Amino acid sequence: MGAYDEKKETCGTICLKYLLFTFNFLFWLAGGAVMAVGIWTVAEKSEYISLLSSRIYAVSAYILIVAGVIVMITGVLGCCATFKEQKGLLRMYFVLLMFIFLLEVLAGVLAYIYYQQLNAELKDNLRETMVQKYQQPNQDHITKAVDKLQQEFKCCGSNSSTDWSDSVWIRSSEAGGRLVPDSCCKTPTEDCGHRDHPSNIYKVEGGCITKLENFILDHLKIIGAVGIGIACVQIIGMIFTCCLYRSLKAEPY
Repeated sequence: MGAYDEKKETCGTICLKYLLFTFNFLFWLAGGAVMAVGIWTVAEKSEYISLLSSRIYAVSAYILIVAGVIVMITGVLGCCATFKEQKGLLRMYFVLLMFIFLLEVLAGVLAYIYYQQLNAELKDNLRETMVQKYQQPNQDHITKAVDKLQQEFKCCGSNSSTDWSDSVWIRSSEAGGRLVPDSCCKTPTEDCGHRDHPSNIYKVEGGCITKLENFILDHLKIIGAVGIGIACVQIIGMIFTCCLYRSLKAEPY
């Protein structure tokens, strides 16, 4: 009977090993996806981050990048720990899983918190940033972000194109008599901002605040969903790890 129990226990351990190996492979792929979402958010849309007074949006993306890198490393470690059957490696693997779990939850929570306060932040800060910092010394990143925002989302000004009448730059001689920046034009050309007719600029399409808000909200949903989703999947990995650890502990050395 003892030999049968030992054989049965060994078969159970082998099944756990392959289950954990499969999980780690999928986990490694998920880590790459998490890192890709974070890098895409920061690299492709980094200009818009400069238009936000809060850094929560950027921090959430950076957390995903860090978590993704650790996930991929942990996936490799998990495979090694599984097939070498070393309880020390399994313990380290479990601790890393727990750490990543906390990081992912943190990214999800930050995304949710920022989701709630984004509208108020944009209303309070976007117009002020655009009219006070556009084309000003040492504010090239703001100028570039505003130009890209207006062209990409086909909008002009924060709430409407009339916001530009209060712009420090528009009121200066450097604007050359422009009524709006050239990036408001439907077909941007040098000095096209002299004419603010709806046929020339994005006037009836409205301001950029709502479009930027919707864009960031969509990204926050992705960040939050990825963070919470991967965190939930990790619970399965931690359960498998505990089961394998106990199975190895019960076997004779």
